[in-house]
Order: sequence, then C-alpha cells, then structure tokens
Amino acid sequence: MRRFALAAALTLCPAAAHAWGGTAHAVIDRAAIQAIPDGGPVFLRRYVDYIAASASLPDSWRGDAEGFSKIEEDPNHGWFREQFTFLKPIPRSRYAFVIALYKHYETIKDSDPATAARTNVRWTGTLPYAAMEAYQRLIVCMRYVRKAQASGGDTSVPEQHCAFQAIRLGHYIGDGSQPLHDSVNSDGWLGANPNNYTRDRTIHSRFESSFVDGMGLTAADIAPRIGAPEHQQGDMFDAVLGFLDRSGDRMEYVYQLEKRDGFSNFADKDVRGLVYERTAAGAAMLRDMLCRAWAESALPPAKVTPSPLDFTNPRFDPETGSAPA
Repeated sequence: MRRFALAAALTLCPAAAHAWGGTAHAVIDRAAIQAIPDGGPVFLRRYVDYIAASASLPDSWRGDAEGFSKIEEDPNHGWFREQFTFLKPIPRSRYAFVIALYKHYETIKDSDPATAARTNVRWTGTLPYAAMEAYQRLIVCMRYVRKAQASGGDTSVPEQHCAFQAIRLGHYIGDGSQPLHDSVNSDGWLGANPNNYTRDRTIHSRFESSFVDGMGLTAADIAPRIGAPEHQQGDMFDAVLGFLDRSGDRMEYVYQLEKRDGFSNFADKDVRGLVYERTAAGAAMLRDMLCRAWAESALPPAKVTPSPLDFTNPRFDPETGSAPA
C-alpha cells in the first residue's frame, strides 16, 4: 500500500525542477552587471566574479537533508501559473498568496482531487515574492553604500551585502526567464496532450543544462542582445509578474523544439536562438532592477502611516497580521 501511495504521489507532482544550469545563471548575472550604465550601481562590477561564480547558490539551499531550508526555498524557483488562474489579482503578500491557495484547495479537494494535490505553495511557486524580497533588501543595502560614500567611510561591507542580494535576485530572475519555470509543464507535459509533447522529465535539464553547456553560451553571446537600459516605471511587482508571463508564453515553443529533436544538435539555430532570447531577457531584467534599486536607494524610505502592523491600517489583513506591500 505504501508503494502504491508513493507511486500515486509521483504521478501527481512533477519532479523537483532546478534552475537554468550553472552556465546560464553565471552568464545572465555577468552580462547584467557588465551592462550596468555609469549612472547605476557600478560598484557591483568589482564583485562580478563573485556574483557569477555564486549564481547557482540558492539551488544549494534546496537539499533534502536540510528540510527547513528546503521547504522555504523550493517554491521560490517556480511560478506555475496554470495553478492559480482563479486568483485575480495576485496578492501583494507571500502569505496572503499561500492562504488563498489553501482556501482553494479546501474548495476543490473533493470535486477535483488531482488538481487539489498540486494546489499548494510548493507546486505553484513563490518566485515573484522571492524576487521582490531580494530587490527590496538590495535597496536597503544600497542606502548604506550611499551613506558610507557620503561620509567618506568604508563602503566595502555594505557593498558585499549588496553583492549577496544581487546573487539572490539574479537567481530568481534567471529562473523566471526560463519558460519551463513558469508552467506546470516544468518537467514533462502534464494533462491532456493532443500535440503529443514529451512527458519525459529530463526535458528540463536537457534544455537548460545539456544544450546550454553544449553550445558554449557566454556573456559575450548575449551582450549585444540585452539592449539599452529601460528605466522601469510604475510598480515593480507588476513588472516582475509581466516578465514571468512573457517568459511563460514561450513554454510550448520549448516543447515544439524538443519534439523535432532540436536539443540533440548544439548547432540548432532555433534552440540557440531561444536560449539567447531568454538569457538576454533575464540579464536585461536583472540589470534594470539593479539600476532601479540604486535609484530608489537615493530617496528617503517612504513613511507608511499607520504602520502595516497597526490594526487600524485600512489595508490591514487579519489573516497575515500585516497590510500588504
């Protein structure tokens, strides 16, 4: 019975998806930092080797042996948007999102147990929240860099803090640029399959690791494809969600290329083109977020009144204990 239960669980849940292989993550981070304009956080250039070499660090926090770390970190690497089409708008709170998932699970667990089995934080993902958390920590770190610069003090410690947060932000944005991180079809096609796409779970690693390593991707390959800096306007959370949607829209194309055996030829121009497109998009988004964080760090922190924790705040959410961002 135990073996049957385990087999059933495996059919309901895709394999744990890891990120772009180490090569692509390092390339995205390096290309992004090299593309920072002179008015941006240019101090990060001094840490580019450290950041690129550590680009896959967040994946190391997902080991089965480190259960507390794994359960917190695993969802940060995906955004399986088919799982929460019922949720509009997307909550501006990680915890409000988790609570909404559970409420929906309770609603459908008897009528649609297969969908309910994946209606939870692990199999929907929390990538935009992880990205925004790293982004706002960067703003705080950068304020301290500016403070040290203004006083003539030592900037090295706050710069190192910024470099670490750039590793985190770069990893989540890099993940989001890979279309298979933005769909339930992350590790083989799920559900109805009229186009007979592969259900082989290795599609993920064959695309983002084997092919990328085989084609020899470098930062120089995508540098000309990143484009000029875009001065992000409006709400950054909305910008991140839009970025993830654009990437997710390319998910089926990955399967189409795999179906015609494109991954077996490292010279395949269409697969190479998709890799260039997606890694360049990740590098551009990361570069623009780093620059926007630097610009925001020049401003005094916004005063929120009453406090997000104040019960009288009109946006206070009693289920999470705080007003959302």
